[in-house]
Amino acid sequence: MKKIAFDNDKYISMQSEKIAERIEQFGGKLYLEFGGKLFDDFHASRVLPGFMPDSKVKMLEKLKDKVELIIVISAHDIEKNKVRSDLGITYDLDCLRLIDAFRSIDFYVGSVVISHYAKQPTADAFKKKLEGLGIKVSLHYPIQGYPSNVDHIVSDEGFGLNDYIETERELVVITAPGPGSGKMATCLSQLYHDQKRNIKSGYAKFETFPIWNVPLKHPVNLAYEAATADLNDINMIDPFHLEAYGEQAINYNRDVEVFPVLSRLFEKIQGTSPYKSPTDMGVNMVGNCIIDNEAAEKASNEEIVRRYYNALVDLRRDYCTEETVSKIELIINKAVITPELVRPVAEVAKTKAAETGGPAVAIELEDGTIVTGKTSPLLGASSACLLNALKISAGIDDSVHLIAREVIEPVQRLKTEILGNRNPRLHVDEILIALSITAINNPVTRLALEQIEKLKDCEVHSTVILSEVDVSTFKKLGVNFTQEPVYTTKRLYHK
Repeated sequence: MKKIAFDNDKYISMQSEKIAERIEQFGGKLYLEFGGKLFDDFHASRVLPGFMPDSKVKMLEKLKDKVELIIVISAHDIEKNKVRSDLGITYDLDCLRLIDAFRSIDFYVGSVVISHYAKQPTADAFKKKLEGLGIKVSLHYPIQGYPSNVDHIVSDEGFGLNDYIETERELVVITAPGPGSGKMATCLSQLYHDQKRNIKSGYAKFETFPIWNVPLKHPVNLAYEAATADLNDINMIDPFHLEAYGEQAINYNRDVEVFPVLSRLFEKIQGTSPYKSPTDMGVNMVGNCIIDNEAAEKASNEEIVRRYYNALVDLRRDYCTEETVSKIELIINKAVITPELVRPVAEVAKTKAAETGGPAVAIELEDGTIVTGKTSPLLGASSACLLNALKISAGIDDSVHLIAREVIEPVQRLKTEILGNRNPRLHVDEILIALSITAINNPVTRLALEQIEKLKDCEVHSTVILSEVDVSTFKKLGVNFTQEPVYTTKRLYHK
C-alpha cells in the first residue's frame, strides 16, 4: 500500500486562505492566472499520494461566491486543431468541456477570451459557435513587440485594442485548455483597462509545480521537469527572490526570464510593481502540506520512470523528439535512480515475455504481489493479466475459469466474421463486459468482478504497445500504465 505523503484537508484550507489574503492585499479585484489543470490533476495525485485530483476545485469552492472564471484559448491553437494529449480532444472542444464541468458544480463562467486573434476563419467560426450557445466572447489581438516593448504594449495601440472583459466578482480565475494560451497577457490587459477605469485590481499566479519551498533536486520537482520535458521547462533557483530576501526559492526558467519585463509592465500600468520576485507572484501552498517526505520522493521517482517509458513510446510513434527522451534520461541521472529498480513491474513483464516468446503484461497489486498475463488464442495479454489479478485479489484458484469458452468464442466470431477485425482476442473492455454478464449467474465470477476497484492506483506494464482500446480502459480503471516502445506487428500502419 502506498503511504500517504500529503495532507489534502490542510491544503484546501491553507490554499483558500492564502488566495483570500491576496485579494485583500489589492483591496479590489484579483486576476488569478491558474496554471496546470483545475480538474483531474492526476500528476499531482501520483507524485503526492493523498493529493486528490479535484483538490483545486474543492479549494475554490470555499471561495465560490467570490469566484468568476474566464477561459482563454489561442486562435493559433484553434487553427492548428491542437489536441490535449491526455484527453485526445482538441482545445476548442476542451474549452466547451471545461465550461460544462464548471457549470456542473455551480461555478460562474463569465466569458471566453480568444487570444492571438487575427481574423482566422476557424477562430471566427468558434466565436460564432460560442455566442450561439449564449457564451460571451472577447477578442485579444497580437501585440507587436510583446512582451519586451513595454511602451507600445501599455498603450491604446497595445492592450488598449483588446476587448475589455466585464467581470462581476472579486476573484477572476483565468484558466485555459493548455499552455501558451495567453493567460498572463489576458490578466495584464485587464489590469491596464481597470487602471483606466479607476478600478482597483491586482495579479497573482497559481502554479502547483515546481514547488517553490522544497529543494531544487527534490524528486517532486524533477518529476515536474519530466512531465514538461517537451516544453523545455527547467527548474531553477529564483535569483530575484534570493537577492530580495536572502532565501532560496524554486521557480522555472520561463517565469524567471520574463520577470524583469513583467515588473516593468506592472510599473507602467500601475506605477509600481507589487512583487520583488517571480516567486512572490505565486500563492501555492502545496509544499506546506507534505507530511511524509520519503513517501513523496518515492512516488515522484516512480512518476519520472513512467514519464520515461511514455516518452519512449511517443518517440516510437513520432509524437516527440529524441531531445525529449534525452532530457528525461538526464533527469533520471539527477534523481540518481534506475528504471529497473524503481519499476519492478516492468522487469517482471519483460521476463514473462522472454519465457513465453510473446507479448506479456504485469500488474503490481496493492500488497506488492506482481501478477502476469500472456497472449493466448482467446485472450490478449492485457485481458489475461486482468483476469489473473482479479482471481488473486479474490482468492480464487488459478485453475478456475471466470468466463466459459462458450461465452468468449461467439464474441470472437462477431469481431472477425461480422465486424471485420483481424484480431479475434478479447480486449480489456470486452472482457469486463463478458465478466459482468457471466457474474449474473456465477457467484465466483461475481466475487472476482467485485475486486475491480482494488486495481485503482496499481502499476501496470506491457511489453508491447497496446491498442488504444486497452490503454483507454486501463486509464478508466485508474491504473498507472506504461508500455515498451515495441509494436506487436511489422505493419507500417498502426491504428
